[in-house]
Amino acid sequence: MWHDDGWDVRVRLGVLTPHADVGPESELWAMAPSDVGLHAARVPFGAMRAGGVMDTTIPLAPVREFAEPPHVDAAAALLAAAPVAALAYAFTSSAYVIGARGEADMVGRLSERARGLPVVTTCAAALRALHCVGASSLCLIDPPWFDAELSDLGRAYYERAGFEVARPGPCPLPSDQHRIRPRPLHDWIAGNTPDAVDAVVIGGNGFRAVSVIDALERTTGRPVLTANQVLLWAALHAAGASTRGITHYGRLFDRPAPAGPP
Repeated sequence: MWHDDGWDVRVRLGVLTPHADVGPESELWAMAPSDVGLHAARVPFGAMRAGGVMDTTIPLAPVREFAEPPHVDAAAALLAAAPVAALAYAFTSSAYVIGARGEADMVGRLSERARGLPVVTTCAAALRALHCVGASSLCLIDPPWFDAELSDLGRAYYERAGFEVARPGPCPLPSDQHRIRPRPLHDWIAGNTPDAVDAVVIGGNGFRAVSVIDALERTTGRPVLTANQVLLWAALHAAGASTRGITHYGRLFDRPAPAGPP
């Protein structure tokens, strides 16, 4: 009897991720159907050391540098050599720092390096997801390793896109990717989400969050959007693949393909 060897999948996605971060791949694999292949290229990130160790808060300079040539461009070119249908940029904070215009310029540059493949980014995907769930206001939750300046830049990113943002600040859990646990994260977000907002947005691709989406949507009664969730949703649509059938990771996956370019 033959067993699955991973070769026959309906779509393959390329993932650009920080060199020492396991968060994006772990969460994307957890959510993706078995017939979706994920192929990651690791990009140097100056604020992260072996094993994913970081300082208590990450400085802005390496966040900006992550989005600049040459490393991420080279990684995009290498991924394009594989049979992938779209590239997913698994890094939230650079969009906060360079803004939506800088993010769009980066997408164009990376797509060119990737032989014209569609490139989706976390924050642009979150904007499209917010429109798809009909939200005009949101509660923005940032990882504990985002300092006040970076968090304020995130708020400005969404406000410039026309959203009203309520932000309780970076989540005060341990500033260590490996110490984030679902129950404390769920309870803190549930207890700090204002009644007036339409959606909850959880930033940070290295922030362990997808396991709480379903419970938070039931607790808060609102759509919950996380970095890797919106990235997978957007990447599948960019690749021309359906997102229906992905369960337990939010009502977003039941939404139709967004209009316009990825």
